[in-house]
Amino acid sequence: MKINESTTDRVLRVIAGLVLLAVWAFGWVAGGLGIVFAIVGAILAITGAAGFCLLYRLFGVSTAPRKRT
Repeated sequence: MKINESTTDRVLRVIAGLVLLAVWAFGWVAGGLGIVFAIVGAILAITGAAGFCLLYRLFGVSTAPRKRT
């Protein structure tokens, strides 16, 4: 897996993911919407930590800085 997320993108994803997971964990949103928050939060946190987003790859998008040769 080649990194396709910039540092800013990664930090924002991890923060957003943790916020969504906290909203779900503290019970501020329950039911089906709470489960959606948990799943989306986990995906954001994992992709941010890994630096790789499958959707970016599928659509040919990359926010990572290009290496100079």
